[in-house]
Amino acid sequence: MVTKNENKKPIYRQIETVHKVPFHDLDPMHVMWHGNYYKYFDIARFDLFKAGGIDLYEYSLTKHVSFPVSRSSIKHVAPLKFHDEFICKASVTEAEYKIAINFEIRLKNTGQVCARGKGEQVAVRVPEMRLLYRIPEDITSSLLV
Repeated sequence: MVTKNENKKPIYRQIETVHKVPFHDLDPMHVMWHGNYYKYFDIARFDLFKAGGIDLYEYSLTKHVSFPVSRSSIKHVAPLKFHDEFICKASVTEAEYKIAINFEIRLKNTGQVCARGKGEQVAVRVPEMRLLYRIPEDITSSLLV
């Protein structure tokens, strides 16, 4: 059964993860290197699935379906610096034909938004690498509130 609000739209899961910028994530300007933001998006993405009871690695081994990222984007707003504590929020916006997730990274102590992003994943049968045109029902269900 799909959880829906009064507009008949599914209500999807969201999660927040807390991190601290380590030295090895910095670039020569002493701010977090732009590519590392995707790493934290990915950590939050995996935690979304875990919160719904899905281990993506185990799922790919047992069900022979993986969920590669097919599209991603990021808008950098303010830099993160060494030892900054930050929150990465991930919110599922769609999980029927693709999995779409919005991301936001903000400073923990002030709430200052540092980056916003989006990601999309598709379902692929492995090892054939055959695109599935719907997200498997158990995955969709795990991403609902």
